[in-house]
Amino acid sequence: MVQKLKAEGFDQFQTVVNEVENKNPNGEVFILFSGSKDTTGQSWCPDCVEAEPVIEKALESAPEDATFIYVGVGDRSFWKDPNCVFRLDSKIKLTCIPTLIKWGTNKRLLDYQCNNLDTVLMMFED
Repeated sequence: MVQKLKAEGFDQFQTVVNEVENKNPNGEVFILFSGSKDTTGQSWCPDCVEAEPVIEKALESAPEDATFIYVGVGDRSFWKDPNCVFRLDSKIKLTCIPTLIKWGTNKRLLDYQCNNLDTVLMMFED
């Protein structure tokens, strides 16, 4: 069964990724970067809200030993800042949310691709 983890903000994201890499260095890691959720559990980002159930459904087909990390990138104003750390970090270089990546590879799905089940399923195939 896919291990599901959550991280809120950049520092927590780094901590979670480092822990996953240390525990399972050869395992596949998929990361969804999304607008942070409010107290009702809903993201401020409408595209993220639309993509989340599609990605959850596709996760049912992910490799059983994979790890999935949901990362809240912050509130709207934090994300929209051109100097947002998620935009500038050399390993992730986000341009939009939601973004689904296969960690350690060039595989990534951008906002408009994350709500297409067939496209997301391809991300989880070997």
